[in-house]
Amino acid sequence: MSSLQPWFERKFSFDLPNSRFPNVLERLRSTPFRLEERLSHAGPAGLVARVGGKWSIQENAGHLCDLEPLWIRRAQQLIEGRSELAVADLSNRGTDEAHYNERSVSELLEMFRTLRGMFMATLEGAQPFMLERTARHPRLGTPMRLIDVALFTAEHDDHHLARITELLRLAE
Repeated sequence: MSSLQPWFERKFSFDLPNSRFPNVLERLRSTPFRLEERLSHAGPAGLVARVGGKWSIQENAGHLCDLEPLWIRRAQQLIEGRSELAVADLSNRGTDEAHYNERSVSELLEMFRTLRGMFMATLEGAQPFMLERTARHPRLGTPMRLIDVALFTAEHDDHHLARITELLRLAE
C-alpha cells in the first residue's frame, strides 16, 4: 500500500457540479460513524501511541474536532456572501496543545458528533442560490463554493481517517 500524501502537498480542483452537493453532504454525515468504527479497533495504548513524533490516533481524532469550527465559519461566510474565507492555523498549535491523549475516546467522539451536526445544519440550511456564491480560500488562493468547502472538508476527514487506519496497522 502506498504511503499517505502529506496534506499540504495535495492539489485540489473544485469543479464538482452543485447537483452533487447532496452526495458530498452524505459523505460528511458519515464521518462521525466511520471515526467511531476506526477508533473501536484500537486498544487504549494504541490510541495514544505516537509514531515518528507524529500525532496519535486520538490526536488525529481531536484534530478533526479542532477544524470543525473553521469549516462552520467558512460555510457561514459563503452563506453571508463574504469574499474571503477564514484563515486556518497552519501550525495546528491548537491540536498540539489540547492534550487529546489525556481525554477519553467517548468524549472526543461526542465532541466531533456535536460539531459535525452543527456543520451539517449550516450546510443544509443554505438556500439554493447560495450554492453559486464564491469566496477566496486564503492558502489555496482559489475561489470556493459551498460544495467545494464541503468536499475539501470531506477530503480532510478522509486524510485523517486514512492516517488512523495506517496507525492501526502499525500497532498490529
